[in-house]
Amino acid sequence: MTIATLAQVLQPALRDGYAVPGLVCLGWEDMRAFVAAAEAERAPIILQAGPACRAHTPLPILGRMFRHLAEEASVPVVAHLDHGSSLDECRAALDAGFTSLMFDGSQLPLQQNIDLTAAVAELAHAAGIGCEGEIGFVGYSGGAASAGTDPAEAARFARETGVDAMAISVGNLHLQEGPGSGLDLDRLRAIEALTDVALVIHGGSGVPLPQRAALAATSRIAKVNIGTELRMAFGSALREAVNRDPDRFDRIAILRETEAPVMQACRAILRNLGAAGRAQG
Repeated sequence: MTIATLAQVLQPALRDGYAVPGLVCLGWEDMRAFVAAAEAERAPIILQAGPACRAHTPLPILGRMFRHLAEEASVPVVAHLDHGSSLDECRAALDAGFTSLMFDGSQLPLQQNIDLTAAVAELAHAAGIGCEGEIGFVGYSGGAASAGTDPAEAARFARETGVDAMAISVGNLHLQEGPGSGLDLDRLRAIEALTDVALVIHGGSGVPLPQRAALAATSRIAKVNIGTELRMAFGSALREAVNRDPDRFDRIAILRETEAPVMQACRAILRNLGAAGRAQG
């Protein structure tokens, strides 16, 4: 059994200069492909259930799926609630077997974000699992605009919440389908100068690969969330499988053909972040 907590995978990453991917899951096929990639690369991973995933599949079912995959794996696998919206939802994820809780209060007033995130961190730590919070708002490509993280507020947030990891807004965006212009390194370094907590980048698909690799190796960024580029790999493989034989209707046969391409895409991410070869045994 290799179910892991957030601190168990992020602290070695901070120490040894790499980052662990937070892999955005939508269904059984991509979850299996991600764990297969981690096994092939001997890498730790974080399986994430975000709001879209939870809207499609009940939280208790996701917890069982994540834990089943983790218990069968020989590499560390974290079961992570992504963008939890309330203390009740975080408590439900804990009850469902998740080993990491993210409360997203990034659009709340600072004090309210601190208070609610601290409550989730206390809940998580009492159960022996990890907690992630967000300070500054990470916007969406073609949607809501970002609000960059203020370094002084980030330092206060980390200190007063006790989170294991802190998501920050430094030019990253959710749902980017290709590399953007890169992260704001001045803002990142200012945040790093004021806190020693592990940092998280949401919207990692939009960060250029060379910068992603460099920051994984040389900054306090220890977790990089990847969703869009893996969804694109899944969608491309699914279209190819369907179009190759329009008469096929067996969904299992069709969906099975997505797993190898998604696995290969995930392996490339693990190598890029320096996580390959970090899981011993």
